Amino acid sequence: MPIIAVLNQKGGAGKTTIATHLARAFQLEGKRVLLIDSDPQGSARDWAAMRQDQPVSTVGIDRPTIERDIKSIAPVDWTIIDGAPQAQDLALSAIKAANFVLIPVQPSPYDIWATSALVDLVRQRIELTDGALKAAFVISRVIKGTKIGHEIGQVLEDYGLPVLQSRITQRVVFPSSAASGRTVFDDDASGEAAREIKGLMGEIEALLI
Repeated sequence: MPIIAVLNQKGGAGKTTIATHLARAFQLEGKRVLLIDSDPQGSARDWAAMRQDQPVSTVGIDRPTIERDIKSIAPVDWTIIDGAPQAQDLALSAIKAANFVLIPVQPSPYDIWATSALVDLVRQRIELTDGALKAAFVISRVIKGTKIGHEIGQVLEDYGLPVLQSRITQRVVFPSSAASGRTVFDDDASGEAAREIKGLMGEIEALLI
């Protein structure tokens, strides 16, 4: 059962957007998916509650026992953890539970600097697991038509973790679909946003399977 933790201790990196969309993307592929909201603010739970016929199973585990609590949940094909910002104990618990840590980073120097502590935790866990834990960056909330996304990718490589080729562009369809508990797959399945998420899902699958 692959477990993906979407983590960044800096707020505004697009964690919940990516986590909810990955969960929906896998679910549309016919997989049994569980979305775990580990953020005490409950953004993913709020998203799920906005849709009465929500197809993505969503639960909250916002205490630093994720790696233990997840073992009591019925097995599924994919588990996606929406990480909490500014909570190192919750981040560490999610890292321990995960097979793969996805770190969304906005294309700005401030966001790159803010990832340093999280990267240290991830690299320590990779060493402890003899490389069983996988991790990678994805550049998120890219502004279309700018070069900074490419430049940031080169800088992130200095942290020693892979930078995925996929880029998640800042688009109005992401928040507009989220307002009704939906995703871009529900509102614009053939659009560029959906293709970006599918590309990200494909890269993750290639690394884990």
